[in-house]
Amino acid sequence: MKAVKNLLFDLGAVLIDIDFEKVCRSFENIGIKDFGKQYSQLAASTLFEELEKGKITNEYFYEAIQNQLQSKITSEEIKNAWNSILLDFRIETMKLLTTIKSDYNLYLLSNTNAIHLTEINLLAQQQLHVEELDVYFTKAYYSFKMGMRKPNADIFEFVLKDAGIEASETFFIDDSEPNIITAQKMGFKTHLLLKGERVEHLSLFEKMG
Repeated sequence: MKAVKNLLFDLGAVLIDIDFEKVCRSFENIGIKDFGKQYSQLAASTLFEELEKGKITNEYFYEAIQNQLQSKITSEEIKNAWNSILLDFRIETMKLLTTIKSDYNLYLLSNTNAIHLTEINLLAQQQLHVEELDVYFTKAYYSFKMGMRKPNADIFEFVLKDAGIEASETFFIDDSEPNIITAQKMGFKTHLLLKGERVEHLSLFEKMG
């Protein structure tokens, strides 16, 4: 078995806490009662998929949400509701990344969008005291910049080719089972991070290499 040289991390619920119930409540408060049907951990409506693939602008997203509502809601209110899904970085996990950076190539692969990335980097500045999240990684890959999203195989193929790494030498950590299944089929070593688990508490680092 080949030794692990690369670690590939998901972002939400792996490095930063997120709250799907909170974002649902936030959108319900501005008038969208079926938000949970439009966006969840395992599925997203066309609008949210297009946002995460970078196929639509932030402005188009805001207008589409406004068109669903009877009352006038500002773009700022929509942005705040959308960003409410983001909580705090897992500080101990981020400290671990700093510790193991000399031993592994660290990569990030996240289904995210431009609105959230702006907020994520603000949180990184406030909580981690770094200019942007990318400083932790050899390279960070965001779905909206790539025009692809997990769990499709093409986004994993892009990362492997762009980074010049092999799946068999890469350990992928994600909290979504469909993403893990795709990665396993492609030859990645994987770990499905369950609710309540933390990366820094996993024994996998002792087993690697």
